[in-house]
Amino acid sequence: MTVANARKGRGYSQQEFADLAGVGRRFLSELENGKPTAEIGKVLQVLTALGIDMQLKVR
Repeated sequence: MTVANARKGRGYSQQEFADLAGVGRRFLSELENGKPTAEIGKVLQVLTALGIDMQLKVR
């Protein structure tokens, strides 16, 4: 599930959700559009606000 789908499924606009997650709307937009570089702390804020866990695995 993508961040955008999860956000939309909860009925939030980008601005509403960015405010809730404590990030900027521009950051959220770039994250949803697959920006290859993003500040990990902010990514974790967004995922936490959506109730999404992130798992890391060794390649």
